[in-house]
Amino acid sequence: MTRRRWIADEVSGTRAALVGTHAEHLSRVLRARVGQEFDITAGNKVHRGRITAITADRVEFDLGEEISTRIPVQVTLVISIFKFDRMEWAIEKCTELGVARIVPTIARRTEPHLATAAAKRVERWRRIALQSAEQSRRISPPEISPPLKLNDAVVLPGSLRILLSESEAETKLKEVLYPSSGNVLLALGPEGGWTDEELQLFLEAGWISASLGSSILRAETAAIASLAVTLSELQP
Repeated sequence: MTRRRWIADEVSGTRAALVGTHAEHLSRVLRARVGQEFDITAGNKVHRGRITAITADRVEFDLGEEISTRIPVQVTLVISIFKFDRMEWAIEKCTELGVARIVPTIARRTEPHLATAAAKRVERWRRIALQSAEQSRRISPPEISPPLKLNDAVVLPGSLRILLSESEAETKLKEVLYPSSGNVLLALGPEGGWTDEELQLFLEAGWISASLGSSILRAETAAIASLAVTLSELQP
């Protein structure tokens, strides 16, 4: 049976711990016991961990042998902020697929009340990503950045930066991906799409325009589909 994986909150030498509500789920909900073994991510490595102590808000582990893991392709999603319930769903699913970083971005057509409230949602988004990362046995959760204005997002560095656009009629996403792409950035617009000025801003900054096809996709669908296509093409 596959052991459940947990991402440690504290690491010191060959010991690690889960704390707070993170530990409470393991101790109270799953009724863990001293001596049980789980996979524990400590830093960028995964170890077999054995529980040595349990309290209501702290579970401690001894770290044993290191478990070999595959290093995933580094894909960053630059996502224009959209309705929070659907955005949370997209973060959860993109974490499961293997996104490395998510950058919430304020675009021209982002609803003003969402743009205003987004900064207060970042910690919740990070908790969702952590839970999803553990469920899908990732080494670590994706980085969830504080919201950026579009002018700051377009200058983010990457070896391949792709703008997903409904107005792109010729070039498909698969056509611009190549095995040695390295750090890939995918930018997805808000409901209503990018404005002409925003499209021009991306292109002037050196982004490549590509399409997911002729269908008009909802924001969360586009995020998941573009990530899935990219990882499928680039994953060794």
